[in-house]
Amino acid sequence: MPRATGPNYQVKYRRRRKNLTDFSRRLELVKSGIPRLVVRKTNRGVIVQLLEFGGIGDKVIASVHSRDLLKFGWQPRRNLPSAYLSGLLCAKKSAAKGGSKFCADIGLQSAKGSLVFAAIKGAIDGGLKSAFSSEALLKKPIDGSPTSKYAAMLKEKSPEKYKRLFSDYLQKGINPESLPVLFAAAKEKILSS
Repeated sequence: MPRATGPNYQVKYRRRRKNLTDFSRRLELVKSGIPRLVVRKTNRGVIVQLLEFGGIGDKVIASVHSRDLLKFGWQPRRNLPSAYLSGLLCAKKSAAKGGSKFCADIGLQSAKGSLVFAAIKGAIDGGLKSAFSSEALLKKPIDGSPTSKYAAMLKEKSPEKYKRLFSDYLQKGINPESLPVLFAAAKEKILSS
């Protein structure tokens, strides 16, 4: 196989080759001059950060990992309620540091991922301003009610499967049927902090 050489051949940046950064999209966001709300999914949770562009590197205004929600009585997960509460907490932290508006930076994630939009909705509900409409962002319930309904149905029909699927909740003493109540309590604690 011949190697690509010559005056017109240019190697792409390493982060682009590894499919980590879309530099043209990032440049558009940076040129806007508005802080970026960066939402990233990890294997164990959700990270929400409000960043400003700096010459040397991005300046972090506020940063929240979903494990920070333990202080507010919410078990961190990689789900819609955790993403929403992380966005809400990030908005509260950034308000204390003067953050007031943002543009969304979803990176290379597909726009179909509603977890990202749950975090954006949380940031808007927390007081940050954006071009997004909070009502148009997400049509799914974000309080954990679908999970609690499924857990209640499964507990009645197949207790063995219920214990297997919700073993992590049960080991920590959390009743999966009460997720909406726990969500409301955690949201109230975040808003009052």
